[in-house]
Amino acid sequence: MSNEILLDVRHLKTYFPIKNGLFSKVTGYVKAVDDVSFQIRKGETLGLVGESGCGKTTTGKSILRLNEYAAGEVFFEGQDIMKLNRSDMRKMRREMQLIYQDPYSSLNPRMSIGDIIAEPLEIHGISEGTERAKRVNELLSVVGLSPYHAKRYPHEFSGGQRQRIGIARALALNPKLIVCDEPVSALDVSIQSQILNLLDELQDEFGLTYLFIAHGLAVVKHISDRVGVMYLGKMVEICGSDELYGNPLHPYTEALMSAIPIPDPSLERHRILLEGDVPSPVNPPSGCRFHTRCRKAFAKCKEVEPELIDVGNDHQVACHLCMICKTAKTE
Repeated sequence: MSNEILLDVRHLKTYFPIKNGLFSKVTGYVKAVDDVSFQIRKGETLGLVGESGCGKTTTGKSILRLNEYAAGEVFFEGQDIMKLNRSDMRKMRREMQLIYQDPYSSLNPRMSIGDIIAEPLEIHGISEGTERAKRVNELLSVVGLSPYHAKRYPHEFSGGQRQRIGIARALALNPKLIVCDEPVSALDVSIQSQILNLLDELQDEFGLTYLFIAHGLAVVKHISDRVGVMYLGKMVEICGSDELYGNPLHPYTEALMSAIPIPDPSLERHRILLEGDVPSPVNPPSGCRFHTRCRKAFAKCKEVEPELIDVGNDHQVACHLCMICKTAKTE
């Protein structure tokens, strides 16, 4: 893994308008991603975790400009992709690809596997005829399938095989960054491990960089170099994988960690149960967005929004309590 920054996301905001009435008047906004910043180094895997609706997938799609953003900057190899026009952005997408969550709905049932994998090559005008067919066969072999599968259709494959096809399609243009949008959540546990191992192997072979979005913290630990935790459109903690799992600081992260099953029936983990429901992203709470469910919240948490601060060991956390502890140690 290099120290060179491949992707630099700065204060990204993605809001979706709420329209009501006969004239579709905008009456509010769903603040799906609200001021999120992070970096990914070349050859690194950054895991992004959190509850459903926290903004993980929207963050990934906004980076690829599949969603329109409200504000912020996204630098890919030093170039602000938010300022690119349609033509330049189309060229940039050769470097940035997406693996979808659902291997069933992400493949066109009316196209053969060979045509699905070759489609990016056709769109970008890369290779033709026998050269393109050769490339398709190479990609099938790379993801553990056989060239004769190219003439088959998606319904003839299992879920794990379909996700391998999706991975082959993402690799077709030799991208540098792949956004993996919960690529194993729809698969059986045994198949999940095969796909994760495949992604690891491909990263080593092709020098890929991943933004790996997932619900399962155990899955993220297996594949990620660093992990970011999101809650209600905000990044609340980000650090190295071993650091996060060994020393979670944000109360929300602690609660997520307590839900990870221990594969030993003789051991028991103290479960931290979060009270109440996740607030609406249309009208998020003032101050810290987690204070309505936090067992450690105090007066300041309800009034002042915490900043993402470095507490040492490249560990960043947005929590007033951690700021107090850091100040006390410094003094």
